[in-house]
Amino acid sequence: MNKKTVVIGALGTTLDKGYREDRWLRWRPTVSLCQHNGLHVGRIDLLCDDRYAETAGQVRRDIRTVSPDTEFRRHPFNMDDPWDFEEVYSSLYDFARSYSFNTDEEEYLVHMSTGTHVMQICLFLLVESKHIPARIIQTHPLPKEL
Repeated sequence: MNKKTVVIGALGTTLDKGYREDRWLRWRPTVSLCQHNGLHVGRIDLLCDDRYAETAGQVRRDIRTVSPDTEFRRHPFNMDDPWDFEEVYSSLYDFARSYSFNTDEEEYLVHMSTGTHVMQICLFLLVESKHIPARIIQTHPLPKEL
């Protein structure tokens, strides 16, 4: 039985932005996950501060455009200071403890290309300590042709 691939990541409040038509001309990390050949994303669980709900909505619509069968779930993830290690780690730890992982039917990837550097470090620590039973994935834009 093939497991459903679930990506857990944070909304990139700068890199994932895109309200105009030119958004398709630039790289957006969360949307790009669903455009990779050979990687079928069954669901994206996106951590998002409520202040950026509009951006998350645009990302959801754009994912539906490039990968109509990818399910999208937005998880409210509000912090006072996304650069404060203690607050970020505590919030991500609480998220991991409350998340219903189903490793028998789902394979988890944690997307490391968005979020503050503190968030990326904390996610890495939670994956390495097995609090989040996942592998790490990182995306990046293709180098520009010369």
